[in-house]
Amino acid sequence: MKKNSVLKPQNKLSDRFVKMENLLDNIRIDEKINNVYLENYKEENVIINDISIEHSIIINTEIINSNLSKNTFIDVEFKNCNFSNTSFENCSFIRCEFNNCKMTGDNFIESGFSNISFIDSNFNYANFAMASLSNIIFENTILRNSNFQENKFKNISFKKADLRQAQFFKTGLNGIDLSDSTIEGIAVSIEDIKGAIINEFQAMDLIYLLGVKLK
Repeated sequence: MKKNSVLKPQNKLSDRFVKMENLLDNIRIDEKINNVYLENYKEENVIINDISIEHSIIINTEIINSNLSKNTFIDVEFKNCNFSNTSFENCSFIRCEFNNCKMTGDNFIESGFSNISFIDSNFNYANFAMASLSNIIFENTILRNSNFQENKFKNISFKKADLRQAQFFKTGLNGIDLSDSTIEGIAVSIEDIKGAIINEFQAMDLIYLLGVKLK
């Protein structure tokens, strides 16, 4: 991936943000929400589907154990948020940034990601099965026990990511640089890891694929 190739959220009208106090009281199905600033909101067991949030900032917000499936997020910045154990199945994320967010156990099955930055965030046990990821950077992000299955990867960058016990199934890593990430216990086939860039120490973590033992 070329340096800085991931597009940032385009929030040119930040001076026109409307502060939203209560998320549930301000949305309707099939609604498009623009230029919203949501801060210090806390709720659980939320169900919000079939909406679009664009050119917005969501900060210091906690929405856990919830269902946010089938939503679209365009040019949205998520900062210091907690969305643990929440479903984002069949969502679309375009030019979004997750910074210092907790997304433990989240479901992103069959979602689409384009130009997304995941920075200093926790995605332990996140499920990305059958998701499409294009122009993505995972930087200083924890992805332990995460699941990548039958994914379409294009221009993916892992920078100092924690991929311990992560699973890659029918997801090719050809050309992807894993050399400065932690891959101990990674579950991957020879076919999927073929062509990935690793360092000499990481090779020891993958020797099990050869069916041999070191003495």
